[in-house]
Amino acid sequence: MQLFVNDLTVMDFSYLCPKRGMVGESWIVDVVLDGDLNEESMVLDFSKVKKQLKHLIDEYVDHKLLIPVEHEYSHIWRDEKNDRVSVDFMRPEGRSIHLNCPSEAYAFVYSKHVTMSSVSQYLKQVIATHLPDNVAGLELNLRAEVINTPYYHYTHGLKKHDGNCQRIAHGHRSKITIVENQHESLEWQQYWAERWCDIYVGSNEDLVSADKVNFVKNQTDFTEHYLFGYESSQGWFELAIPKAETEMVDTDTTVECLAQYIADEQKRLVPESEFKIFAFEGVGKGAIAYA
Repeated sequence: MQLFVNDLTVMDFSYLCPKRGMVGESWIVDVVLDGDLNEESMVLDFSKVKKQLKHLIDEYVDHKLLIPVEHEYSHIWRDEKNDRVSVDFMRPEGRSIHLNCPSEAYAFVYSKHVTMSSVSQYLKQVIATHLPDNVAGLELNLRAEVINTPYYHYTHGLKKHDGNCQRIAHGHRSKITIVENQHESLEWQQYWAERWCDIYVGSNEDLVSADKVNFVKNQTDFTEHYLFGYESSQGWFELAIPKAETEMVDTDTTVECLAQYIADEQKRLVPESEFKIFAFEGVGKGAIAYA
């Protein structure tokens, strides 16, 4: 007997890619369980599937940075005493990425690349140890939202957030809708899709000098990098990322602030027009701003 749950959850996270750099992503999760009926004549109660499996997926992937452990660019240094991990992702030509964060900020995928297949395998191994004995098989289907208009991938960190959004490198795959003078503008949507293609959106107040970061065993010249550091309830977070792959803003990087930032930028670019911005944060949620 098989039990299926579609749209179990949405994973919002970022991952390191040799070509694209730091990529914000949002994947929808469908699940199929294969097993015998239990004493309740069920494979597993739907409420337990939704609660337990969603909790595991959130705990092990959601709002984390996924590291392709087996790629040659990945260099990982663990400080077991302080429960911290430093990652040097040594992309060539000055495009390296560096982090020093609490260990819970990462998910380590034992593959050369972070893909739907490798993440599915990682999650299946995690979930399998938490399933009851009557469940013999587990199938995970990871998929991206179908978006027929322009969209972008962005990464950020929200140090003031009480939950996992405070992690300095988590992200989203998000559509953008721009209404100019009461008409949707595919031209401006495409503009932002290109401007924020695989972007890190950083807050100016989170910038720090090189003497404030503690990247391990690293001789990188940070001239062409932005350095970020902040303290939040989960600990001290550090990130160095190429300036060419970053957009700096003067506010926090919540979706509300980013929606207003886009609106203000549009007004700066076209002062004579009126704009309404629908900025999405992953799947099915976001903020509206006007200018």
